[in-house]
Parts: sequence; structure tokens; C-alpha cells
Amino acid sequence: MSSKFNTYQKRRLTSSYFSVVISISLVLFMVGVLGLVLLKSTNVANHFKEKVAINLFLKDEVSKKQIDKFCASLREETFTKRIVYVSKKQAAKDYSREIGEDFLTFLGGNPLKNGIDIYLKADFVTSEKMLALEKKFNKNLFVAAVSYDKPLIELLTKNIQRISFWLFILCGFFALIAILLINSSIRLTIYSKRFNIKTMQMVGATKSFVRKPVLWRSIQLGMIGAFIALLGLAVIIYYLDKYIPVLELIKDYMTLLFLVGGVVLAAFIITLLSTFFATQRLLNLRTDELYY
Repeated sequence: MSSKFNTYQKRRLTSSYFSVVISISLVLFMVGVLGLVLLKSTNVANHFKEKVAINLFLKDEVSKKQIDKFCASLREETFTKRIVYVSKKQAAKDYSREIGEDFLTFLGGNPLKNGIDIYLKADFVTSEKMLALEKKFNKNLFVAAVSYDKPLIELLTKNIQRISFWLFILCGFFALIAILLINSSIRLTIYSKRFNIKTMQMVGATKSFVRKPVLWRSIQLGMIGAFIALLGLAVIIYYLDKYIPVLELIKDYMTLLFLVGGVVLAAFIITLLSTFFATQRLLNLRTDELYY
């Protein structure tokens, strides 16, 4: 009879541990996915920002040698990501291709100008900084006109700020849910062992002696859950990198390091604190309160 009861208790305990590990892994997986989105949102935003260009139209009297020197100086600027020089001849070909006919035959000449497209670094793609650059280039002796899509810049800036704000709120909300769910799972597991814990205390074991193996077991379960969550995240990252290579997830070692560290640290801290407070509560209960 005693053997059957012990077997039943072991199965019940194993089932309880299994439930805790699954709960921790699923919650950490969801938090990890949101963390990945939050970490990569900046890279995605920068990717779109760096597609924006300031177009400089040069005066006709500027020589090719002067243009080359001007391009070289622009490449050295802190705001420059890359530059593309477009001659007036190439601009005419591109425009003719867009409209589907050779407009030069009607005009008898090429009214377009030599141009330089400056693709900026993401930090400089804001309304204020691009306006400052526009004023700077308008004073340049080589530049006839400066052009860029002002409404697009304003819309891009506002949308990125709005999306970043709500992503931050969403991650915070799910982090809170993760803490509550993992805490509840661990509290239930420890509560199922309340009689064992209280028996150890009644025969003279100190609180730290009783608490130590329980803490160690919970941390082990948390690490197993974190490992399973990271395996799931690895699969997600692999397929995202395969089908959306522009994100460069696998090559972004810093993001991966933050993600792995965040998941492991979250599992460790949440399980440690949840177990400590749940065990402390049981140790402070009177014997007759264990039945309620």
C-alpha cells in the first residue's frame, strides 16, 4: 500500500514539474518573440529611414572635376550613408523610360540637371535635421536646388514613434502576464508539497535548510523552460532569416545575445523570487492553516 502511494506521489510530482516547465517555456517563448520584435523594430525603422534621400541638383556650370571633389567631400560627412551621382543624360533616359516616350525630341534639348542623391544615416532622418541640411546645401555654390519628400519624412517619423511606443507598452504588458503566470505555476507546485515542507520544519529543520532544495529545484525547472523557449525562438529566427533576409537576424549577434540573456535572466529571477516568497509563506503558516 505504501509503495503504491509513493508511486502515486512521484507521478503527481513529476506531472506538476512537467506542467511548470511547459508553462514557463510557453510564456518565455511569447515574451522572447515580443522582445525580438522590440529589439529589431529599431533596425527595421532604420532600414526604411535609410531609403530616404536628399536630392541635390547641380548648376550647369559646375565641371566634372568639381562634381567629383564635391561627391568625395559628401562621402566624408557624418550624415552620409551613401551617395549616388546621376548625370543629366542618365536622368533623361530614366525619365523617358518612366513616361514611355522620348521627351527630348519635343523639347530639342535636355532641361534636366546633374544630380546627387544623398542617402542619410537613420539618425539624421528627422524633419528638423533634414531641414537644417536643406538650408546648408542651399548655401553651397554648386547647388541649384535641394529636394526631398517632406510629408514622407514627417509621416515616417510619427509612425515610427507611435509603433515604438505601443510595442513598448505591449512588451511590458506581456512581461507582467509572464511574471504572474510563472509565479502562479510555481506557487501551486510548492503548495502541493506543503505537508512535506512543514514536516521538515517541525522536526527541527531551519527555514534556510528547507528553502534551499526547493529554490534549487525551481531554478532548474526555470532553466529547462528557458532552454525549451530558446529552441522555439531559434526555429522562428531561422525561418525569419530565411524568408526575410533583410532583417539579418542570424548575423545580428548583439540582438541574439540580448535575447538569450534576457530569456535566461527572466527565468532565473522570476522562478527564484516566486519560489522564495511562496516557500516563505508556507513556512510561516501554522499547522492547522495548511488545510485551507
